[in-house]
Amino acid sequence: MKTKKIIVIGSGFAGLTAAGLLAKQGHEVTILEKNDQPGGRARIWEKDGFTFDMGPSWYWMPEVFEQYFNLFGKTASDFYDLVRLDPAYRVFFKNEEQVDVPASMDELIALFESKEKGSGVRLRKFLADAKYKYDTAMTDYVHRISDSITEYFDLKLIVKSFQLQIFQSLRSEVRKQFTHPGLVSLLEFPVLFLGSTPDKTPAMYSMMNYADLVLGTWYPMGGMHQIVRAMVKIAEEQGVKILVNQEVTKIEVLKGKAKRVHAKQQIFEADVLVAGSDYNHTEQVLLDKPNREYDEQYWENRTMSPSSLLFYIGVNKKIPNLLHHNLFFDEDFETHANEIYDQPKWPTAPLFYACVSSKTDSSVAPESSENLFLLMPLAPGIEDTEELREKYFQMMMKRLEQRSGEPIAQNIVLKRSFCIKDFQKDYHSFKGNAYGLANTLMQTAILKPKMKSAKVKNLFYTGQLTVPGPGVPPSIISGQMVAKEVNRQIEESII
Repeated sequence: MKTKKIIVIGSGFAGLTAAGLLAKQGHEVTILEKNDQPGGRARIWEKDGFTFDMGPSWYWMPEVFEQYFNLFGKTASDFYDLVRLDPAYRVFFKNEEQVDVPASMDELIALFESKEKGSGVRLRKFLADAKYKYDTAMTDYVHRISDSITEYFDLKLIVKSFQLQIFQSLRSEVRKQFTHPGLVSLLEFPVLFLGSTPDKTPAMYSMMNYADLVLGTWYPMGGMHQIVRAMVKIAEEQGVKILVNQEVTKIEVLKGKAKRVHAKQQIFEADVLVAGSDYNHTEQVLLDKPNREYDEQYWENRTMSPSSLLFYIGVNKKIPNLLHHNLFFDEDFETHANEIYDQPKWPTAPLFYACVSSKTDSSVAPESSENLFLLMPLAPGIEDTEELREKYFQMMMKRLEQRSGEPIAQNIVLKRSFCIKDFQKDYHSFKGNAYGLANTLMQTAILKPKMKSAKVKNLFYTGQLTVPGPGVPPSIISGQMVAKEVNRQIEESII
């Protein structure tokens, strides 16, 4: 294969994956990273002995990571120790109720049965169906570049599409089998990671319940950034150059091909360009108008995933009544969801998530301290002020203290917020979204923005705004897909 000079914009999971695999094929690959460290949203912040994962904090679908490492003759254990959390997480419901979700299937069945008679048997059937969807999706669907509907012109695939319940909602699938509000919430919550609501998410995504409840919730000791470090090491071993503080300002297109990439510090020549950067920003800002496949109205009409209000907090005491992962579902889900998607505004009574990774990993906080990470889903594109951030911090802290039974605010020694303006500033994120496009039926597979530009012959996109979608494992898969497609087109002299 002829060696090509390939530029990858962005060093998130998708960009790192694509870069490593393209370099493995012998290409000359350079990653241009806007910020001062690789990882994209999976950066870390370190201060006063505390270490915070700034972005992803859930490790699901461990086989996706393992398969990626295997492509280079490695395993995850070559880079970090992976532990399964048990309980996986704690859910705080209304009326002082709380549930710890066990790793053991027998204990999980017993938990369901204790809440709703007969639900244990139904859960086994529900998870068996979810496993079928998961296995089918992972083998027949998620690795398709979805460039054309003809990719799906296969009778067996069409039959499977109906078996996967693509045209039903997750909400209808869950609620026809379970009635206890807590169990319903438990089964509907994983789609929040897909940037959508259960009534707008295809029932095929019950496969995420299989990922959650069967495959389990894990944690890489040292934090999620250990994955980034591993991927950086692999990429550099393959010869990838990773240049930080190199924000791309323009893509120069000549005769239908991206030829030069202008960064703040220099200009780079390219035979092939892979954009792991925000898709909207790449198109609407970096490319001149004639080279854009989608117009402004197209992007305005997209349903974006939520943004988030995040807080990174150092506490100089232990908080005994919280687990590693904690979900505060003690307010009305429907109201909060409506205030994200239908009537965008700051929420009346928000649901939120609290992560205390120091419960599992003593290396991320000083002795006798906790690192506390708070996340509140928020409508993208709305007003973001310091006053609003602080108002909701106080709101979350009050509930955190009430439900944990511990005073926390008075023990805070370190605090940093991150919200819509920061997502826009640091990642050029469209409307400050946190997870990319919402995984609704009308934004699935071929209905997502294309991985291959129709206007610029050698320009490809990867990451959470194209196929297969949002999340860390899908981003790794996206990077694999784009690398395979670039290599195919090079081999066939298409580019």
